[in-house]
Amino acid sequence: MADPPSFRRHPHPFSIDLIRWLPSSSSSSSDRLLAAAVHDPAAPSSSHIHLLPLHDPSSPLATLPLPSRAASLRCSPSVLAAATSSGSLHLLPSSLDAAGSAVVSVPGGAGFHVGPVRGLDCGGGGGEEWVTAGQDGRVHVVGGGGDGRVVARRLWDGKGMAGYEAARWASAAEFATGGAGCGVQWWDRRKGDAVVAQCKGVWGRGIVTGMVHSIDIHPSRKHICVVGGSSGTIFAWDLRWPQQPIPFSGLGLNGTAQPVSESEVWEVLFDNYTQSTDIISSASTRILPVMMCSEDGILAVVEQDERPLELLAEPCAINSFDIDPENPSDVVCALEWESIGVLTRGRDTMAEE
Repeated sequence: MADPPSFRRHPHPFSIDLIRWLPSSSSSSSDRLLAAAVHDPAAPSSSHIHLLPLHDPSSPLATLPLPSRAASLRCSPSVLAAATSSGSLHLLPSSLDAAGSAVVSVPGGAGFHVGPVRGLDCGGGGGEEWVTAGQDGRVHVVGGGGDGRVVARRLWDGKGMAGYEAARWASAAEFATGGAGCGVQWWDRRKGDAVVAQCKGVWGRGIVTGMVHSIDIHPSRKHICVVGGSSGTIFAWDLRWPQQPIPFSGLGLNGTAQPVSESEVWEVLFDNYTQSTDIISSASTRILPVMMCSEDGILAVVEQDERPLELLAEPCAINSFDIDPENPSDVVCALEWESIGVLTRGRDTMAEE
């Protein structure tokens, strides 16, 4: 039997757009740190990254100003990265001790991105390269230039014909992107930095195509990605069957399929904490459980052909969430009404006996 989950809401003086766990060598929750992208609605030019202690997320330990509102926020084992609505990229050490170190930035503009960069992830080139994908239709790989500088190399320029909203590395040479008008694309740098597969997706309400907001790729099943998008859409894409996306819909009381949310699904992540109802094996075609958050305030775990497990139903949007990679029972989320939520899911007490 599992203990019931606990939820704590911490008011914050600013609106929180994005939130992430920072890597830590400590197992104590009192020493865990969070990174949050915040802005002041009363002062549109006031945008920052806050480093926050988990035990008191309302009191920043360090602050980094941004030239504009953050559009994406990612953390590697050593680097915290933020991309902005004006097209710039900012890299800083993810440890609090080094937070005062010089920030390395790539300015927005004609040579990089023009407009919001919502697709951002680290993992290429042995874990030292970042992929950026913007609403301007451009895709870049950003890495070290060997002399302390960072170099952005453009892989694609859609010239505004299609805008990107999400990006995720699958391996040192492969990554996925998604957005508006392009569905989900799979890139392989070994094949001329080209798109090698594409999926239009499965959209509800009779929509032919929709907006992709988030992509996640399971670390042990790199051929499968899960996608969250507009109109409550969540689907999986298996590269072994690229023309057969798998829709995620909850089951209603009468056994019919229905979406867990009716609005924008802002983020999706594979949930390593929730046990699948199916026996998990590397050869299984069943998609592993996925956590999602939405504009209509839902935080839930969804699974293929199963009823969703609703964790939160808030009266405001849940803009972002993150699962603690070191303790996946813990989840943080950014609530639109200026607060940070910390959810601790119950431990299985029977398993511990």
